[in-house]
Amino acid sequence: MMKLTRRHLLSAMSAVGIASVLPGCAPMHSRQPHVPGRKDSIGVALVGLGYYATELLAPALQLTKHCHLAGIATGSPGKIPAWQQRHGIPDRNIYSYDDFDRIADNPAIDAVYIVTPNDLHKPLTLRAAAAGKHVWCEKPMAMNAVEAEAMVDACRRNKVQLTIGYRLQHDPLTRRLIAMARERPYGSLLKLRADAGFHAYDDVDPANKPWRLLPQHGGGAMFDMGVYALNAARYASGREPIAVSARQEIRRPHLFQGVDETMRFTLEFADGLVAECTTSFGENLNLLRADCERGWYELSPFQTYDGLKGRTSDGILLAGNGTAPYQQALQMDNDALALLRGTAPLVPGEEGVRDMRVVDAVHASARAGGLRIVL
Repeated sequence: MMKLTRRHLLSAMSAVGIASVLPGCAPMHSRQPHVPGRKDSIGVALVGLGYYATELLAPALQLTKHCHLAGIATGSPGKIPAWQQRHGIPDRNIYSYDDFDRIADNPAIDAVYIVTPNDLHKPLTLRAAAAGKHVWCEKPMAMNAVEAEAMVDACRRNKVQLTIGYRLQHDPLTRRLIAMARERPYGSLLKLRADAGFHAYDDVDPANKPWRLLPQHGGGAMFDMGVYALNAARYASGREPIAVSARQEIRRPHLFQGVDETMRFTLEFADGLVAECTTSFGENLNLLRADCERGWYELSPFQTYDGLKGRTSDGILLAGNGTAPYQQALQMDNDALALLRGTAPLVPGEEGVRDMRVVDAVHASARAGGLRIVL
């Protein structure tokens, strides 16, 4: 096996440095008007108008070539005027969660992007699929694997696509690392490290917690940030774990009741490879590292919205491209192209199901004090 050379570096840099020639990626300066009903562009309705939809997805939809913002659905009617003023969304393309099923009669909307608290992912996906709309769903896909499988079944039954919002799997630098799992430029993998987290919520009123700290909404570090570490361990290894063990830590019990603050989990793979993973709302963590027979490589940060950076044991530096919302624009353009071309999406619902099965096992192991659970 050859080690990474300058040729490999130039190839990787080319992949991440020339965004405008990548399939489905618009140059970051381009902007397109809202054109309902275009047959060459997927009309998208954002469902849930929180920070991610407002500050990243909506701006990203101004940069895409193959999809556009066509509508919104929200449980907060007070947000609607600002969205209409900013994005020119007509009244007929605005929905509440109560009348969401009316979307079936709107040809201007081809796909819905669900960006709500986690407990709403399944019911809204089932309603969108029944309405004949394709579904793009944020991670984590659902509250558990049973819900995730029901979502896949509903979309398959209604002949609509279901994709999961794993933006990193669309990023060229991450795609390069996924390829390295196959190419093995430093020989076989010996161990993996995947850590994702941030310190937050110190100033939260315990009587008025955000939904990410509430168990009924799918709160906790494992659901929110742990999926990044888990998914990274899977794509960096190119294989599926066969067993998991986990332990949770809570340092602020007045905030973390029924949800995890920090989760440390170990993934075992069939060939003896082990991935040590940590996720947290109490620690700043952002590392993906692969140790191999003849060297190592890592991305740090590996899961930020922009500025992904990597290095290798040979001293080669790899840098990502673009600023936020570059990843989101690339992700949505790729998903839109799959619909326009009638091809399979890069990250189908089944990918989310695989993660949810492991998330279920992580939580079960933690509840059992670190019991090893075979998947």
